[in-house]
Amino acid sequence: MKKKNTPFYILIFLLLIVNGYYYVMPIFKNSNSNLEKVAYDIAINSDDLVNSYLSNEEKSNQLYAGKVIEVFGFVKEVTFLNNRNTVILFSKNNTSGVICDVNISQIDKVKNLQKHQKIKVKGICKGFLKDVVLLNCYIEIYE
Repeated sequence: MKKKNTPFYILIFLLLIVNGYYYVMPIFKNSNSNLEKVAYDIAINSDDLVNSYLSNEEKSNQLYAGKVIEVFGFVKEVTFLNNRNTVILFSKNNTSGVICDVNISQIDKVKNLQKHQKIKVKGICKGFLKDVVLLNCYIEIYE
């Protein structure tokens, strides 16, 4: 009797694996892997973005978190730690800024950035810790 049901259980198991893969994998796959061609939801300068989070973090998370935003600002610092390319933008608040984790395809642009250079960054806003955090950023340099 057990041998008769074995193919049935194997079929059910395989269906569960296929369905799990089909429904779970899109969650882990980064749907915004190329933001360069994605339209932004909001455009804002770095000062206004930081001040918004400092004045009301909950409201700012509703407005910006998880959305593609375009931020205008001036380069404060560029780092290349732990295989991450990071650009930090100034804000009028001395203790906070905008941390931009830059897409690997933008490495040449990041290497040529200079302090106080005006840039536009497009990325996914992840929220606020001590600074506003943008991920998967693309850079446009102003001449």
